[in-house]
Amino acid sequence: ILNKLKHKEEIPSNWVALTIDDAYKSFYTDGLEVFKKYNYPFSLYVYVEATNKKYGDFMTWEQIKESSKYGSIGLHSYSHPKLQNLSPSLIIKDTKKAYDLFVKNLNIKPETYAYPYGEYTKEVTKTLIENFNFKAILNQSTGSINKITNLNDIPRIALVGDVNIEHKLRYKSFDVEWYEPKVFPKDGVLKRVHAKVDKKIKNLKLYITREGWQDVKVVDGIVDIPLNIYLKRARTRVMLGTDVFTISNNIINKIKKQKGTNNVK
Repeated sequence: ILNKLKHKEEIPSNWVALTIDDAYKSFYTDGLEVFKKYNYPFSLYVYVEATNKKYGDFMTWEQIKESSKYGSIGLHSYSHPKLQNLSPSLIIKDTKKAYDLFVKNLNIKPETYAYPYGEYTKEVTKTLIENFNFKAILNQSTGSINKITNLNDIPRIALVGDVNIEHKLRYKSFDVEWYEPKVFPKDGVLKRVHAKVDKKIKNLKLYITREGWQDVKVVDGIVDIPLNIYLKRARTRVMLGTDVFTISNNIINKIKKQKGTNNVK
């Protein structure tokens, strides 16, 4: 999929990539055997501190090495923080420590990175992580991938709990240029949704977390909806789509007071 994206080629609609975050021990004891049985690839993202300090529920470096024979291994930060709540210097420090320990213990360079919790800010976090020159960076924004998907902003669909796979596989990407919102409002009140879409589209559906769906008009390719909604979740999804499965997913995260120090040494 990443090779297709790199060359701006169409991606077959029946291609599916499976990614596993954190490197919990249960993947090694249970999940890996399934992938081996069906000879199906995967990408495993390592929460480096948990492995390096030998937390009981997480894979060892040796188990990760063994898993690398059957799938690719990527980076998932050092301390698994909410990156948007860290200062730029701490984001760099966390990522560099994770990167260096990854290379030291696996003798390979991580080619891809998955945000902890799938959360980031495009203005700061995304730019800082991009500076490490990963081939791709993965978030956790619901949606699929098409040939114009940004390699440094790969959406993934979370499979948590009792999952209806058939339902999840119905999602398709919808191309939107987002103007507002780009950040979580300081006062917590979403005042406007402003975006650009194909001029041929006259009607869309808008979703906001805890507010549900509503129909909106498109005028000459522009969606411009005045609102006055107090956002109830620190992680809020604002989505536009032609239907509830063909969507563009814009996630805004409330930023707490940024930490200037943490336990990364």
